[in-house]
Amino acid sequence: MHDVMESILLDDLGALRITGADAARFLQGQVSSDVTRLGAEPCVLAGYHNPQGRALALLRLIHLAPGDILAVLPRELAADVARRLSKYILRAKVKIEDVSASFNIHGLVATDGAQPPAPNAGTTLVRIADAPARWLQISPVGEADTARGDRQRWRSLDVAGGQPQVYAATSEVFIAQMLNLDALGAIAFDKGCYTGQEVIARAHYRGRVKRRMQRFVTHALQGLIPGASGRLADGRSFKVVDAVKRADGACEFLAVTALAARDEAQEDAATAPIEATALPLPYSLPE
Repeated sequence: MHDVMESILLDDLGALRITGADAARFLQGQVSSDVTRLGAEPCVLAGYHNPQGRALALLRLIHLAPGDILAVLPRELAADVARRLSKYILRAKVKIEDVSASFNIHGLVATDGAQPPAPNAGTTLVRIADAPARWLQISPVGEADTARGDRQRWRSLDVAGGQPQVYAATSEVFIAQMLNLDALGAIAFDKGCYTGQEVIARAHYRGRVKRRMQRFVTHALQGLIPGASGRLADGRSFKVVDAVKRADGACEFLAVTALAARDEAQEDAATAPIEATALPLPYSLPE
């Protein structure tokens, strides 16, 4: 009999803790989402960008208490993002700490309509996806770890759900809309300035974004990793955002590529193409 709630240790994820009276206001000037939604919403997806609008990291901002925000991101980026953010504190009443070593982060996946148990004191639980329902559970290091799931299972759900991630290999590679952050509600076009805002707004208001993250599956055995580049059979170049190997050896992956072959000059025929079929995303892309 299968468990109705699968628990997966996400030990490649880390966290920053942003505290202080100005925590929300400070982040509002740094990330692409409307941070004022926190509180009314327990978790907000946000992009943190360089001045050229390219994503340094994607953050899941979690409201712990007034003036206390947790930002979940790949552990390999946590120290660098904390350092970059800290340069802009100036006189703001805010403190930024890399607390990756203080917390265990688990992904919970529901089957049969299950709901997770009520969290223990000190543990935070936020729902981040539907179909299937998924939660992030952040608990202090030292609590009993009952995770039994496969990390690749969580990655496969991210890929199937069209959920992007930025890793060290892809940091500062993709402009926000290339990762579909506008379709995922991670860009607030009606808020004030933030780092990279001018480039991101220009792409939104002045023309169609021609290269976006799309979902594919290879026809044959294939190993792809974030940051890998290649060419599709129709000549479009692509760069991998995330990828997971399926049980049959094929690779299902998210990659940024032109929306149509006509939007891009054909690549050098000497580059061997990858045979792959486009798969649907569970959300619509802006026109």
